[in-house]
Amino acid sequence: MSERIEGAMHGAYLEIRDLYVHFPTQDGIVKATDGLSYTLERGKTLGILGESGSGKSVSSSAIMGLHRGTNALVSGQILLDGVDLLALSDEEMRRRRGKDVAMIFQDPLSSLHPYYTVGNQIVEAYRVHNDVTKKAARARAIEMLDRVGIPQPDQRVDDYPHQFSGGMRQRAMIAMALINDPEIVIADEPTTALDVTVQAQILDLLQDLQREFNTAIIMITHDIGVIAEVADDVLVMYGGRAVEYGTTKQILTRPAMPYTWGLIQSVPEVGGSVDEKLRPIPGNPPSLLNPPSGCAFHPRCTFTEFVPDSLCSTVLPDLVPVVESASHLKRCHLLDPEALYAQNGDRA
Repeated sequence: MSERIEGAMHGAYLEIRDLYVHFPTQDGIVKATDGLSYTLERGKTLGILGESGSGKSVSSSAIMGLHRGTNALVSGQILLDGVDLLALSDEEMRRRRGKDVAMIFQDPLSSLHPYYTVGNQIVEAYRVHNDVTKKAARARAIEMLDRVGIPQPDQRVDDYPHQFSGGMRQRAMIAMALINDPEIVIADEPTTALDVTVQAQILDLLQDLQREFNTAIIMITHDIGVIAEVADDVLVMYGGRAVEYGTTKQILTRPAMPYTWGLIQSVPEVGGSVDEKLRPIPGNPPSLLNPPSGCAFHPRCTFTEFVPDSLCSTVLPDLVPVVESASHLKRCHLLDPEALYAQNGDRA
């Protein structure tokens, strides 16, 4: 069944339709992304939230065409301004990668080449899409390094990645991603390895640049604090599928799916008691090689007793609107999750 998560407005710049990304292995098919759909408008930020292995990065790598040349089985549609990226040739995709859609990777030290200066790598990214001289491209690189807050950019442009701090390398990656003014930037855990002060600076920088360029951002993270800071809408993924979707306010204040409850409750309160124990989600994420039948979350869910006829373990729930909120969707058999959470939320 094809499911659709519609954007808040008509004319989405990016539309993912029924995306599947499977990887054949000797043990079977790994279903990394299994029928994912969503839309994204220009100038908006979509937060994709979930544990490791939920399919966040794999689905976003498909937008960049990074599964080409691998054994991945990719199907569905990835419509960028009406053009299906999956139908493009490799050469056509290379022309769009970096110009129309760009990516900021999780670890800039491994993403930047250690043998080339930061400036040379940014210059190369610019000249691939622009017929300019090296001198003009270098000036553009210095301009972008200055814009992302690199001090003395005319000197640091000739430094190597190992001469930059972690936060500076991430800023350099953002400069490289934005140098061609892409319409969409995919940020894959861009602040994971940074301390909280630098993390806040990077998030502020992304928001400032988004306002300047009207860039759409996909923020991939497992950090609810990052989601609360930057996202307009949130897509919660589990087992390769979307399990909840809504505005950031809806997801954080009125979550409608037990997995989302668990993610929120597992975050310790800053002002809470030091004696209060953490409340992690019980169990482990599902195997994408042999996913559970029915709802993938049911082996870890403590609310299955409230659903009759063993539906949780036998029938995959559809992604349906939450009662009285057409824009808030959940994949869960619970009929009235809000009332149930109010009564039994401490069990999530």
